[in-house]
Amino acid sequence: MAREKKPVKTAFAEYLAERPAAPLDEAEFEELSRRFPSSSRSYLRKLVRDSGAPLAPLVEGVRQETLDELQRTLLALEQEYARAVDRGDLPRQQACRRAVIEAKDHARWALRRAGATPGQRKAREEAIEWMRVWLENPPVFEEWARLRRARVELG
Repeated sequence: MAREKKPVKTAFAEYLAERPAAPLDEAEFEELSRRFPSSSRSYLRKLVRDSGAPLAPLVEGVRQETLDELQRTLLALEQEYARAVDRGDLPRQQACRRAVIEAKDHARWALRRAGATPGQRKAREEAIEWMRVWLENPPVFEEWARLRRARVELG
C-alpha cells in the first residue's frame, strides 16, 4: 500500500517546530522552495507569514493588510536597502526594490479588481502612494511616512 503524502501545510508546520527560533532568512526560504517544490513561492510566503515565525525583511516582503503593517515592512526593507548601499551590494539593493515593485503591482491589480468598495479603493491608493514614495527615494521614506501618517490621521 502506498504511503499517503502529508499536506504541505502539515509538513511545513512540522519543519517550523523543529527549527531554531532565529529569523527565517532568504537562504532558508530557498531551501523551503526546494523542499516543497509543488508549492508556489507565494503560497510558501503565506505559510511563513501566517506561522508567526520571525522573518527577514526580504522573506516577509511588503505587508499591506493595514497601514501599520505597510509602514513596518517598508521601513524594514529600507533598512535592508541602506545596509546594501553601505556595502555596495547592488543585487541586494535590487532585491529590495523588486519586493516593493511586486507589492505595488499587486496593489494596483487589487485596485482594478471588480467589486472593490470605495474604502478598499482608498486604502489601496494610499498603499500604492507609500510604495511609490519608497521606490523614488528609500532614505527619505521614514520621515515622509511619519509626516504622511500625521496628515492621514488628521484628515
